[in-house]
Amino acid sequence: MHADTNPGRYPVAPLAQDAWTLGVAQSRIHPAADRAEMEDNLQHMLHLIDNAFHYGAGPDLLLFHEFPISGWDTWTREEALERCITLDGPEVAAIAAKARQYGSYIAFGAYVKDDVDWPGHVLSMTNLVGPDGELVASHWKARNVRGLFPGFELFTTAIYDVLDEYVARYGADAVLPIAKTPLGNITLSSTQLEPELMRALAIKGAEVILRTASGSFTETDIAASALYNRVYVAVANNALLLRKGPYFEDTGAGGSAIYGPDGRVLARAESKHETLLQARIPIAEFRARHLQPDVHWDLYRDVFDGYVSRFPPNLFSQTRPATLAETADYVVGRSRWS
Repeated sequence: MHADTNPGRYPVAPLAQDAWTLGVAQSRIHPAADRAEMEDNLQHMLHLIDNAFHYGAGPDLLLFHEFPISGWDTWTREEALERCITLDGPEVAAIAAKARQYGSYIAFGAYVKDDVDWPGHVLSMTNLVGPDGELVASHWKARNVRGLFPGFELFTTAIYDVLDEYVARYGADAVLPIAKTPLGNITLSSTQLEPELMRALAIKGAEVILRTASGSFTETDIAASALYNRVYVAVANNALLLRKGPYFEDTGAGGSAIYGPDGRVLARAESKHETLLQARIPIAEFRARHLQPDVHWDLYRDVFDGYVSRFPPNLFSQTRPATLAETADYVVGRSRWS
């Protein structure tokens, strides 16, 4: 089925079941001081996966937040690279083993490095492992928010930061990736406050948008992306931090939730503690009536065609600042707005 030959519809894979359970693990986040603390973070994550299946059937898909293995801190690029995993490394293998053990999909964010294709880049990726233990999808962060943090900017390489090279390597379709799985069309994103991105993903056929956060998010942003696009949207944020870390326990904690296509909450964490949220996704019934968003593009096309974004793409194609502060100086100096 192709959207261009069947207006309103979109490409899909056959469904394995009419309905399934989505789980969101609101779990701790801890900035790992070294590899030993990264291993401790990983073991805690594996422990929570076990907990999710200890009582009852457990979810068909379990979503973790943005950085359950490394955590996040104001590291330099070199320090962040030391805390990156690789997609063929032991961390992903351990999570894949749990996915096989429980016959479930597991999604999680991570700092990732690729010394072959993207040497020196710190990639923020949200990954989906299937019940067979295979890596189903690894979706790059699309773009970083600029001008949000006082005195620094993120140096994570998002798609927008190397757009031309990314398209040359993976093709234009990979800029807005949709994983066509037996549970439905799933996309994974840690991008916040970019409604156009969510709209474009929905137009391409996203039925379930799994979003990861760390250190808070804007609830309206998540709820609106479900309502405006008539899709299911979940967000996994961190729980209370460990006391031994450099931040207060409640820094940006809590609020993880699952929203239905009407923008209403199906499940929400009512505390900042670690918890498991679950909601049923009646995917067959949903797909039978669901269409792409009805966008009146002819009204807006001229405005968008004439729009110039504040910062150009490809800022990290040749330059990779070493620190968050250096990134701020580099990025701000390249604004296209006067």
